[in-house]
Amino acid sequence: MTTPPVRAPRRDARANRESILSAATTALSVDPHASIDTIARGAGLSRRALYGHFEDRDTLVRELIANGASRFNDIALRIDDTDPRVALGRLTAMLWNEAAHVQVAASIALDEQHVSSTAEALAPLRRRVVDLVREGQAAGSLRNDVPAVTLARLIEETARTVITRMDAASPDALSLAVRAVLSISGLSWREAQALLAAHPDLVATQS
Repeated sequence: MTTPPVRAPRRDARANRESILSAATTALSVDPHASIDTIARGAGLSRRALYGHFEDRDTLVRELIANGASRFNDIALRIDDTDPRVALGRLTAMLWNEAAHVQVAASIALDEQHVSSTAEALAPLRRRVVDLVREGQAAGSLRNDVPAVTLARLIEETARTVITRMDAASPDALSLAVRAVLSISGLSWREAQALLAAHPDLVATQS
């Protein structure tokens, strides 16, 4: 007896799922407590149709987190600067430019309710940050008064605070985010200023 082939989702089903994810991103960016009804209306679907794709609101949010984490991990893997300080600055800037478009949704991903699943999804990014910290400590360009894993976590928590507390619309937000990460990494404000002056592309606003 042969096993029937697995059928791909119908095109309209795929389109509906993408519409739901897009509507959820938009709704959560306006209101982090947006209801299922609000998200369904934004997708042009009924509540029942939405539940045909996602078991509940938390399942939907977790998929948004997974999708965002995948983009963040891809960014981390593209960073190839040889100077760990520049690499950390560039990583921060690129992640900020990605997260700033959906800042509230990013905040939800980093809140206490979802921090465990977010940490798992962001494992490749976390490993990359630890590697950069170790390289910088070995070169003497980053602080070495704390273990690399601890410093990487401090960098992560600093970035988390910036994302959740800073106004993404501020023209200084990107520069402040990069400076905050460089500061916790061990650079003085003068050293951070000199680094950004030598690499102005790090804080160039992206559309």
